[in-house]
Amino acid sequence: MLDLGHNSYVRLMRPTWKDEEKVEEYTGRVGRLAARRAGESELVEALPETVSRVLDLGCGDGRLISLVLGARAEVAEAVGLDNSPPMLALARAAFSDDDRVTIDEHDLREALPTLGSFDLIVSGFAIHHLDHERKQTLLGEVVSALRPGGVFANLEVVQCGTPELQEEFYRRIGRPGGDPEDILAPIDLQLGWMRDAGLEQVDCNWRWRGFALLVGQVSDADLHAFPSA
Repeated sequence: MLDLGHNSYVRLMRPTWKDEEKVEEYTGRVGRLAARRAGESELVEALPETVSRVLDLGCGDGRLISLVLGARAEVAEAVGLDNSPPMLALARAAFSDDDRVTIDEHDLREALPTLGSFDLIVSGFAIHHLDHERKQTLLGEVVSALRPGGVFANLEVVQCGTPELQEEFYRRIGRPGGDPEDILAPIDLQLGWMRDAGLEQVDCNWRWRGFALLVGQVSDADLHAFPSA
């Protein structure tokens, strides 16, 4: 019998983010979820008052970049990183006529490339694919890449309080059993990692079942990064 190895076997059994089949299913399903749109609305509320440079970690089809550009017209440069060829193709097509946007291939399991500093770093449903150790080192890299007062906003898939609640969440988002590539962590643990990395004003700004918006900022004595109430 041909021994394909574990990774090859898993790939044959289930499509991965490298496959158009999985990307098409995801973009068609998740884009229709009212909960996702609600989380994105809260993300806009967390943006700094002005944004010149924004970085999107695991940018997918560029949805969050579009959201930020629509909310902050003054953005001069947006950089998106992803390692899924189908997602990269979608994002590059979406911004083919926008010179402000650069979409680069990068695996978040590896250290972030040197890209300069940013007023805003966002991520949407991407970081939960990393193991917990890498999640924590990535947060340190995020802090190093943010300007004083810069904001990190992570719209994320998180671990629910019980297995039963987790299964109900999966059912409600149309993915019974979840995604075998997910490595989920509870909210409180992730907020602790954010504080340990050096972020301040850390909180869960919004949650719906297994979706959550986790936000923090780099120190700025005047705290002008957050919009006034």
